[in-house]
Amino acid sequence: MPSGWVLQKLLKVLGLEGDKASIIKFEFNPKDGIDNPALSLAEDTDGEAMGEPRFYLLSKGSTETFGFCLHEELGCRGHVIRQVELGGLAQRRGLQDGDRLLQVNGLFVDHMEHHRVVQKIKASGNQVLLAVLDGDSYESAKALGRDLSQMLPADIRPRLCHITRDKSGFGFSVSGPEGVKGTFQLSVRQDGPAERAGVPSGSWLLELNGHSVRSCSHTQLARKLKQSGSKVTLLVASGPVEEFYRLRGLQVTAALADTSWLPFKARELHMVKGDAGYGFLLKEDDYGSGDVGQFLWDIDAGLPAEQAGMKEGDRVLAVNGESIEGLDHQETVLRIRAHKEQVTMLVIDPASDAFYRSIGLSPLLFLDDGDPALGSCTPSLPSPSNSPGLCHIDVGPKRPGSWLMTAANSITITQSPCREEQRRLRHAF
Repeated sequence: MPSGWVLQKLLKVLGLEGDKASIIKFEFNPKDGIDNPALSLAEDTDGEAMGEPRFYLLSKGSTETFGFCLHEELGCRGHVIRQVELGGLAQRRGLQDGDRLLQVNGLFVDHMEHHRVVQKIKASGNQVLLAVLDGDSYESAKALGRDLSQMLPADIRPRLCHITRDKSGFGFSVSGPEGVKGTFQLSVRQDGPAERAGVPSGSWLLELNGHSVRSCSHTQLARKLKQSGSKVTLLVASGPVEEFYRLRGLQVTAALADTSWLPFKARELHMVKGDAGYGFLLKEDDYGSGDVGQFLWDIDAGLPAEQAGMKEGDRVLAVNGESIEGLDHQETVLRIRAHKEQVTMLVIDPASDAFYRSIGLSPLLFLDDGDPALGSCTPSLPSPSNSPGLCHIDVGPKRPGSWLMTAANSITITQSPCREEQRRLRHAF
């Protein structure tokens, strides 16, 4: 066998094919075989063989699952993609077993607690943008001490902005190619309502009041703006962000947005029970489109609930770090009573709640990593049967190597009472 062929084969196996700079000295003697002590190779530290992050936009129907599980495994770093369903949505898009999840909807999650990452995917509803890295490349990057966030684009999130007009208008103008639908660039007046709401000048308009403008003409868009009254919500993207999605054939939606400029926020309330209790009433009621929620009423003056900032009409989103979306009244009561002397709630006021409903998104989706909410304990993440198909796996508390697994689509939810009975469900705390 020609010695040159052996050399070429060896270089290919070592990942050094075509990389002459990595070879310090190579004197090949066919009689000695590949164990020739004269072989001396420099360490390949340039990472050229390392894979690149891959981006997948998964969109499913309300009765479907995304078709994968997300694991946290003993002795294995990162959030691990497992059980990719054969023929399922995730596999069809290209997710592979062993991939590590780096981003959810443009937010870096590798450093987050596992249950927080699961929560973000579940809150994303029927569409989620994932950035993953293959397992081998992930482990190599970790071994080299690389900052994985630097492997990803610095900012790929569009921006959601809510503008209240003043006497001179909304503070922006729209331009676009004549006769071309759906291409609108914004010019923003300095110190006007739009700029104060966070709209960057030169950004591209993607959605108006929760609806895509891709099929709108300039005349239709002007009519929609006029019909918006005194307030308007825009989804906008800078040039680089728009280009990032366009080149990858991905649709930009509000679920991917940076909402830090919005005036609508969930609030975290921490209460320690007093001698007279917490001082509030929890009531189950409808809140639009047939949805049922848990609301806070009859807040007693001077007691822990009022002191923590609770307001009448607030809707409860999470209790002690656990989302209550999909739970009935009695299950929520049990969550509140689980920690006998104190409780932490994530709540949202009626105006903020109405805003997120108007754009069809859960406020839980936009809790960024800096928010302490939902970080106090590991949630079991109960959900209705049409939630994303995810598995949340943690090291169990009993002994090393034991596993606690909660599969979103196999949780048994106690059947709720009929609607008339639900309206009467209330508990004082």
